Amino acid sequence: MEENKSTQVATTNEATGLSTDSVVQYIVVKIGSEQYGINIKYVDNIVRMQNITRVPKAQTYYRGVINLRGEIVPVMSLRLRLGLEADQFSNKTRIIIVKLENATIGIIVDEVREVVNLTEEDVERTGYEQNTDVNKTNYISAVGKSNNELISLLDVSAVINEKVEG
Repeated sequence: MEENKSTQVATTNEATGLSTDSVVQYIVVKIGSEQYGINIKYVDNIVRMQNITRVPKAQTYYRGVINLRGEIVPVMSLRLRLGLEADQFSNKTRIIIVKLENATIGIIVDEVREVVNLTEEDVERTGYEQNTDVNKTNYISAVGKSNNELISLLDVSAVINEKVEG
């Protein structure tokens, strides 16, 4: 019975194209009391909070733009995007500069905690499709486990690209 189970796991790994040895690095950030992971391949830079210039008629979760070494970068509140209460800035607040395809955007987070390495065994796909909290669920691709803590892994492209309904 155990032997059969091993074969099944190997087949599943071949189907996903990932081996159990593949490791993905995530930057763990805090938003309120929850931890989220952002795949490090999308992270270009992490900067301290700075003055954000408002842009008229932008979506409510866009705080405005910043000038980052001569490049104008739109900045989004991850709290507002996830449907949480407004940002409360502190000395730990950071803007994570994310590069996705040809887009560069800043994402405000309460705190940057650490970088963790997660293997396929540490990550579980979520069954969030059945959850009624639509705001958060479309943005979370999986849940990772590290140091006995759960980390909601963000689908960065969904956070940035999703069209607002209505």
